[in-house]
Amino acid sequence: MNKGKFGPYGGQFVPETLMPALAELEAAYEAVKTDPDFQAEFNHLLKTYVGRPTPLTYAGRLTRFLGGAKIYLKREDLAHTGAHKINNALGQTLLAKRMGKQRIIAETGAGQHGVGTATACALLGLECVVYMGEVDMARQQPNVFRMRLLGTEVRPVSSGSRTLKDAINEAIRDWVTNVRNTHYLLGSVLGPHPYPTMVRDFQSVIGYEARAQILEVEGRLPDFLIACVGGGSNAMGLFHAFLDDKKVDMLGVEAGGSGIETGKHAARFAPPPADGGTGVAARLGVLHGTKSFVLQTPDGQIAETHSISAGLDYPSVGPEHAWLRDLERAGYTYALDDEALAAVKVLSEQEGIIPALESAHAVAEVIKRAPRMPKDAIIVVNLSGRGDKDLDTIMRELAP
Repeated sequence: MNKGKFGPYGGQFVPETLMPALAELEAAYEAVKTDPDFQAEFNHLLKTYVGRPTPLTYAGRLTRFLGGAKIYLKREDLAHTGAHKINNALGQTLLAKRMGKQRIIAETGAGQHGVGTATACALLGLECVVYMGEVDMARQQPNVFRMRLLGTEVRPVSSGSRTLKDAINEAIRDWVTNVRNTHYLLGSVLGPHPYPTMVRDFQSVIGYEARAQILEVEGRLPDFLIACVGGGSNAMGLFHAFLDDKKVDMLGVEAGGSGIETGKHAARFAPPPADGGTGVAARLGVLHGTKSFVLQTPDGQIAETHSISAGLDYPSVGPEHAWLRDLERAGYTYALDDEALAAVKVLSEQEGIIPALESAHAVAEVIKRAPRMPKDAIIVVNLSGRGDKDLDTIMRELAP
C-alpha cells in the first residue's frame, strides 16, 4: 500500500483546507502505533472498560438446526455499548486527545458509532457532536437518546436521503469550518487516508482475538469467515488477522434491500440484473474523500440506497474491500431485508441471541451456506452488534 492506496482504490480526495489536518492526523497515528504508553493505555481500556476479549461462542443449537458446518459467533454484541464500534471510537478519541483536540465530531447511521463516540468522549471529557440523518434518527430513537444522555449533541440532517451519506456530508462541512480544534472521528474503513487504515487497525483486535480463540478451542483455523459489510469496519476488523492464511475463505455480506432489480439496495458488488433493472449500478467513483465502488444512477449521480439496517445503508464501500475483491482474497454477496429478518428470528430462537439487523445479514448467509458444508467445516461469523436498537423495526416487521 502506498500513501493510503489499495491498488487503484483509496487515496485522499478532499478540499485543500483539510490536507494539513490529514497530514497532522497521519503523523500522529504513525507515532502512536509504536508508542508503548499509548498502546498500553488503549489496551488497558479495551480490557477494563470495553470488556475485551469478547467471547467466541459455539452456536451448538444453530449448528444442529442447520445440519452442516460448525458455527462460532464472535460476540462483539457483548462489548460495552453493544457493538464493535467502541473499539475504533475509543482508539481515535485517545489519539485526538493526545493531539490536543478538545472537540470531536462524528456521523452515524445505525447509531452505534455515535453511541461509541459519545461514550468515549464522556469517558475522556471531550465535547462531542454527532450528525445523524432524520430517517435514521426516526428508526434508531433509543440510540439517539443514549447519545444525548451521554452529553453529546445530536444534530439532525434533513438534506438528501437523510441517511448516513448525508450525515457524513454534514460532518465534513463541520470539519472544514472547525479544523483547528476539531477531530473528525470517522466510523468505518472509509474516507481519505489515513482513515481506512487507522480504523481497520483499531478494529483488527476482533480478528486477532478470534484467531487465537478458534485455535485454542478447535486446534485449527476456520474454513470460513463471514461478516456484514456496510462501510466495512467490522468485516475488515475480522478479516485482517487472517489475510495471510490462504486456506481461510472470507465473505462479506452486503445489504440486498428489496432486491437488486428494484434498485432499492446497498449491494455495491452485486452484478446488475440481466434486464438492467433500474439502471442503478456500482462504478468506480469518489465519495467522501476516497476512491472506491459507488452505487450510481445511469447519469452518474449517487444513487439513493435502501436497507432495513441503517448501518448498511450507504452507497460506497471501503477501498480495502474493493481491493480484496479484485485480488479474489475475499468474496462478497448480499442478503435481502426479508432474509435478514428471518435470520433474526432463527438466531433468537436457536441461541437466545437477538442480533442487530446489520449482523443478521451475515447470519442469513450462514443459514444459506452452512447446510451445504461438511460437518467438520468451521465458520466464524462476526456478530457485530446486538438487536436492542432495532427492536422497534423488528416488532413492526415481524408482528403477526
